[in-house]
Parts: sequence; structure tokens; C-alpha cells
Amino acid sequence: MTSVSSDAPAREAGTFLLGDDLRVHRLGYGTMQLTGPGVWGDPADPEEAVRVLRRAVELGVTFIDTADAYGPFTADLLLRKALHPYPDDLVIATKAGFARTRPGEWVPIGRPAYLRQQVELSLRNLGVERIDLLQLHRIDPTVPIAEQVGELAALQREGKIRHIGLSEVNTADLEVAGKTATIVSVRYNLADRAAEDVLTYAEERGMGFIPWFPLATGELAGSGGPLDRIADELGATPSQLALAWLLKRSPNMLPIPGTSSVAHLEDNLAAARLTLTDKQFDALSDAV
Repeated sequence: MTSVSSDAPAREAGTFLLGDDLRVHRLGYGTMQLTGPGVWGDPADPEEAVRVLRRAVELGVTFIDTADAYGPFTADLLLRKALHPYPDDLVIATKAGFARTRPGEWVPIGRPAYLRQQVELSLRNLGVERIDLLQLHRIDPTVPIAEQVGELAALQREGKIRHIGLSEVNTADLEVAGKTATIVSVRYNLADRAAEDVLTYAEERGMGFIPWFPLATGELAGSGGPLDRIADELGATPSQLALAWLLKRSPNMLPIPGTSSVAHLEDNLAAARLTLTDKQFDALSDAV
């Protein structure tokens, strides 16, 4: 199994420039698992959650993705407890656009007043004056995209948002949104190629692509599957291999594997040191 030493392996994933001013290491961290079951309430071990966040930064992570919906606000408050005042090079991306009504339930709400309220709450809970990257968590089908993105653009003009991103969208959505604001990031998954055209769109326009559930490898990671076989060849875990595939797939890819365990975090970040041959990369790509 590939392991990490005391230095910062996330730096070996290379960097990406979000917008024209935020350079991040491409292998980041996502906070969704720092909550209770159903992405609701506190985690079983809040102190371990704090240790995970601090260790991520120690290991070179400069891009952390969170959301008001995680808890709700549980992940944001843990992030503030662990790392505030934040390192100068740390970029925090958050999201707004979901209401949480019970564990496991997510209701898209894109009314401008609601989005504004959630951004204001995120500023307060994260302890920042401006959000580095605010992503519309889901497009609310009952509200015109221009109104949803337009409110984020208004908050951007007020200095409360630095950059705007979108989540779970198609190229048509991106075209509409792009008429209202500059979009710097979108979201992808190793086992779901439906977003291939969105990735191409992002590459052509210099947008960051943040994988959605980057380790959701499904049957690929099963015993005897391609991930399992190639991971054995490299002395790596299937999860590390999935992350290495994403990093090789596109220079615009920004994987954000999440975990509530320091040991698992260290295992994930070791993926930055894996080098896939073209043959191994193609074998995984063909198997999806």
C-alpha cells in the first residue's frame, strides 16, 4: 500500500488556477463526511474531525470543499474550529442552494432571497468576510437560472463572493449561467461518464472540474475488477488508483476525497504520488 511520509504529498498533484487569482494544489479535501448519518448533525467523533482538517493542511491540501447543507453547517463550524484563522494559501469553496429538512433529504431552493441568506450564514459560520468560491449546489428548476446566478453575481459585486461555480449541470445550463456571471468551476465521477461533455466544456474554458463522489467506483473496485488488479500491480489501494486516474484524466480535475479518519485521509492523499502508465489509464477508462 502506498503511504505518506511527514512531508506534504498533496503538493505532488500539481496545481490549478481557479479564476485568475487562486492557485490550489489539485488534490483537495471534501468535508461532507464530517457529519452524522444522513449528512445530518455532529459526527461520532468531533475531535477526530478537527484532527482530519488540520492534518489535511499539514499534508499540503490548499483546497477544501464544504457546503452549508452538510449538517447543516456542522462541517463549516468544524472547519472554523480546526483552522481559523485560515492559512493564507487555503482556498475554501462552499455551496448554497439546498434546504435540509431531515437526515438524507435535500430540497433544492434557488430563490434569490434564500441564496443570499445562506451566503450570509456561511460567511458568519466560516468566519470570513468573503467566500473564495461559492457554488450553486443544485439548480432549482422552479427558478430561472439567470435569477439564481444573478443573485450570486450581486453578492460577488458586493465583495462577499470571490468566484462562482456550479454543481450537477449540463453544458446548456453553463451557457445560460455564463451570460449572467463568470463561472470558474463545475463538478465529475470516475464511474459516471454522463458529464464527459461538461468536462470538455470546462477544459476549453479553463474552468476547474471538481469530481462529485470521486471514490464512487462501484463494481470497478470489486474483487478481480480492473481497479483491484491495477492497484495490486502498483501496491496501491483502489481508492488511490481512482484518484490517480482522475488526476491523469485532465489537468482541470480537482478531486476532493472526503473522510472522517486521519488514517484514511493520509491514504487518499498518497494518490498524488501514483503514476499511471498510459496502458493502465486506458484499461481503467475502457472499463468504466
